[in-house]
Amino acid sequence: MIMERLPLALAALAISGSWSCASPQVANPEEQIAQALAAAPEDKAEGARILGYAADGSVVELRPGSNDFICLASNPARETFSSSCYHASLEPYFARGRELDAEGATRDERYRIRYEEMDAGTLAKPVMSAAQYILDGSWDPESNTAEGQVRWVIYVPGATEETTGLSIIPQEGGPWIMFPGTPGAHIMIVPPGDE
Repeated sequence: MIMERLPLALAALAISGSWSCASPQVANPEEQIAQALAAAPEDKAEGARILGYAADGSVVELRPGSNDFICLASNPARETFSSSCYHASLEPYFARGRELDAEGATRDERYRIRYEEMDAGTLAKPVMSAAQYILDGSWDPESNTAEGQVRWVIYVPGATEETTGLSIIPQEGGPWIMFPGTPGAHIMIVPPGDE
């Protein structure tokens, strides 16, 4: 599945131009575009807006988009590889999370603050059923390919186990609801692990 995305990622690199990065710790833009597209559904990849990381750690646009999808390269400051693609309505929520992370907020604080801001109307809520695709695994810079597994997240602000019929207990290979009743409620679908 990942290898099938390689021609699409290489096509994106061909049209992206050429850049150089100031820091060897930050992947170059061409590589970041390929990383970001590794998580993309095939029908959304070509028109997706691509975000990546500058040498100072800030998030920058690497390629403008023409559809309702955004793909984000793996953060080079993290030890593990994880790229993500998501509906554009989720960007304010994720951007605020990145901002809070840069300020040193813990994971729980990031959720709490964003939920409070959404409830207060100062942070936009995701649209109902906005989707996110996350590829967790490893990145091979020599071949510009990722190995790993995609998991799916479908945001359903305010939804609960009662309103959806979903369990709040993680279901390997099946859907379950995480953070029910909050502005960040979402349905998780995690494929079964390799045995």
